[in-house]
Amino acid sequence: MTKTAVVTGASSGIGWACAAALQAAGWQVVAVARRKERLAQLAAQTGCEYVAADLTKDAGIDTVTEYLDGRAVQVLVNNAGGAFGVDSIAEAVVERWQHMFEINVLATVKITRALLPAMRREGGTIVFITSTAAHDTYPGGGGYVAAKHAERVIPLTMRQELAGEPVRIVEIAPGMVHTEEFSLNRLGSQEKADAVYAGVQSPLQAADVAEAVRWCVQLPAHVNIDSMIIRPVEQATNTLTKRLRKP
Repeated sequence: MTKTAVVTGASSGIGWACAAALQAAGWQVVAVARRKERLAQLAAQTGCEYVAADLTKDAGIDTVTEYLDGRAVQVLVNNAGGAFGVDSIAEAVVERWQHMFEINVLATVKITRALLPAMRREGGTIVFITSTAAHDTYPGGGGYVAAKHAERVIPLTMRQELAGEPVRIVEIAPGMVHTEEFSLNRLGSQEKADAVYAGVQSPLQAADVAEAVRWCVQLPAHVNIDSMIIRPVEQATNTLTKRLRKP
């Protein structure tokens, strides 16, 4: 029987790569994001199913659950999220903080809560794509770091609350990943986004994170990867990157 995996934030970057990797590995993927046209492109390339929904809204959660219509979901990849701005704490734009909390934390809680009951009965794996920002901090990152720290607390807590039940809880925390939209959305211009990766010979690619997800969910059922931090070799910490070539 084909197993179903739901991947959120699947319209680009890591989410797109996760949907493609799991579909190729034999899962029937239901890709979820707001941009219907992007999801349609993903479906045409991979054969996945898709649902266009804004998971920060209760109506969006209902759209996903209505589409699934009671279908058992064996894997949920919580990837939807993002960063906006690099303002300091002293100059914090509270609206940005609120938006980042909504998409990184509350949307994750909502979709997890909606799909969890069946997984508790039948078993499954929930993967949280957080960030190395969930494990440390850096100047200008306060809003995103706060949101990702909060998101990381979800799997840390769930693993304790669900102890003894057949649900695996996995956190994957990527460092520098070169995707087409993350830094662009955060910094607002292509020039600034390109500068983030300038001189870094081999930043992570979305496919690297997707491979980690695929590996975690296909391990034997008794094996749980609690937390995995992934960085490119050139990145030692959130603030120390030893670039191997000049920009």
